[in-house]
Amino acid sequence: MPGLPKPITVADPVADLGPGGRAARSPARHGRRSGPRRGENLAGWAFISPSVLVIIGLAVVPVGWSLLLSFQANDLVTPGRWVGLDNYRALAEDPAFGQAVRNTLLYTALYVPLSVGLGLALALVLNRNIRLVGLYRVLFFVPFVISATAQGTLFSFVLDPEFGVANSVLYSLGLEPQGFLTDPGQALLTLVGITLWSGTGFCVVVYLAALQDVPPSLIEAARLDGAGAWRLLWHITLPTLVPVTVFLVLWQLIMSLQVFDLVYVTTKGGPLGATTVIVYFIWEQAFKNFTAGYGAAAAYVLAVALFAVAILQRVLRRRQGEPQERLAVRHPGDGHPKGSTP
Repeated sequence: MPGLPKPITVADPVADLGPGGRAARSPARHGRRSGPRRGENLAGWAFISPSVLVIIGLAVVPVGWSLLLSFQANDLVTPGRWVGLDNYRALAEDPAFGQAVRNTLLYTALYVPLSVGLGLALALVLNRNIRLVGLYRVLFFVPFVISATAQGTLFSFVLDPEFGVANSVLYSLGLEPQGFLTDPGQALLTLVGITLWSGTGFCVVVYLAALQDVPPSLIEAARLDGAGAWRLLWHITLPTLVPVTVFLVLWQLIMSLQVFDLVYVTTKGGPLGATTVIVYFIWEQAFKNFTAGYGAAAAYVLAVALFAVAILQRVLRRRQGEPQERLAVRHPGDGHPKGSTP
């Protein structure tokens, strides 16, 4: 006769309790558990160590080194000389840096609201059930994925004052040819137009995704109450898109403050410094004039500006979350705040 299986015994939880009602762990059992955990931790660090080393080598070390460099007179060839805050004082008195700041602010003031506004308008049009709407969406997004180098090369040919297609079209219409990128009064505005052509597609895609989250029940209820298209847009659609709009404004603001590659490919900061932006000024000082310490100081001025934008974004997101937190503490179904009396 085969042997019966042994009964399963469960340890008495009361017997495992030590003085004061706390569970007592035996040293041998704790040692057996800590061994595998230590091995798992070592294996995890072994897997992520290459990424950690890459981040430290390509991000942390350059940031610290450039900070030290901003307090030196250094040409990246000969040993540097400590000058303290002289680089920052020189930036405050440098008219070229002042012009770069003004160009960057003007570029930002034009590009950010225009890209967000055009993106919203196009998204509202492309959110309707029209024929070939998928093709239109793709066509508006394709310029965004084209590299800035390719965009600059393309528009350098199109906007060439002598052989470009743009002036040929203007001539056929009986209009005077324009200088575009070679005219100090038009160069920066032309760069804004190029970046609008390429950067608006990102805003369109983000707004299209946000429009899908507008509650259809609210729209239907407003229509039943007699609301027209403008009232629907102003009282329902736009308030729903406020968080997305804040994100896009701050995102485009950060991108516009860092514009460089398009300027480098098309104008090289000219003509007469009309398109010299902050990042191009930094590159020019560090790798063209070989005043790396001066360029590093300018880079940290830009870093402070970007840090201020990041703080602004965090504050705005926190303020947007406060109304939701107030709604979360309400009793379900009664519509009164928790702890209050109707």
